[in-house]
Amino acid sequence: MEPFVSHTGRMLPLRRSNVDTDQLIPVRFLKRLTRTGYADGLFAVWRTDPEFVLNQPRHEGATVLVAGPEFGTGSSREHAVWALLDHGFRVVLSPRFADIFRGNSLKNGLLTIQLPDEVIAELWRRAEEFPEEPVTVDLAALEVRAGELTVQFELDPYHRMRLMEGLDEIDATLRHADRIRAYEDRRPSFKPTVTAA
Repeated sequence: MEPFVSHTGRMLPLRRSNVDTDQLIPVRFLKRLTRTGYADGLFAVWRTDPEFVLNQPRHEGATVLVAGPEFGTGSSREHAVWALLDHGFRVVLSPRFADIFRGNSLKNGLLTIQLPDEVIAELWRRAEEFPEEPVTVDLAALEVRAGELTVQFELDPYHRMRLMEGLDEIDATLRHADRIRAYEDRRPSFKPTVTAA
């Protein structure tokens, strides 16, 4: 997983709430056996509308998605996170996320940050009025900065450490390999064991 310490990019204002995982990537795109190649399915139904925000040239190349509340509801499909990452998004800002979506995002290196409704509204305004204006998401300082706006956010220390060091859950566990081996060596031989494949 690529480390995430700070990211500066342009915002895509998605003025929609209750965006579920089927809207993020319809089920017909879930047949691949890889974790990549899903960008073409991102918001596929909505992208048939030429006026949809993702189709607007002024927002091309945006890497920070600013969404309404209840983002990522519905079924637990990691494909939704993979599609966002494949399209180039590194961060999603929203007042509220579905718990499963947020968990899948943090496991896959997509930073999801909860911000108050009024902050999201201001970021939407800025993204629409000044589409070239960059926003910086600083995980080290726990800040979002856009123009003169600076907002603090929270993220639990475990996920923050993993993102900043580019560790998935297995990598984080393997940091304790010596302690795990020492525990296994002390374990009575009559107890069940699990061997590596």
